[in-house]
Order: sequence, then structure tokens, then C-alpha cells
Amino acid sequence: MDIQTTKLELLKTIMDNENADFIQRVADFVKKEKIDFWNELSLSEQKEIKQGINELDNGKRVSYESFLKKIS
Repeated sequence: MDIQTTKLELLKTIMDNENADFIQRVADFVKKEKIDFWNELSLSEQKEIKQGINELDNGKRVSYESFLKKIS
């Protein structure tokens, strides 16, 4: 059986099922299987993002126009 057929059969099983507990277990499983992009970043990338958020929280902002001038 190919992957597309399996996906369609799985989708049909979910759509035909009215058991709320079953649907919730499937939803929980899917959520758990999703990869969080944050965990895929290196520690230095995470640190830079956190620093940027802290700077924004402290009012250190640059206007979009100013940013464009810097990179042009």
C-alpha cells in the first residue's frame, strides 16, 4: 500500500469516527509528533532571538524605513 492510500484510509477512519476520546487521542498524538522549530535552532540562534525579543521589550526598536536604509 502506498503512502497516499494509507493517508486517505486514515482520514476516512477519522472522519467516520464519532468517538470524542479517539479523536482527542489522535489529535494529541499528531501534536506530539510535530517538530518544534525552536528545538531545531542552534543555541547561538536561540540566544540571538531571545536577545532581539528582550531589546524589543525594552523599547529598542528600529523603524522599517531605517532598517531598509541600513541594508540598502
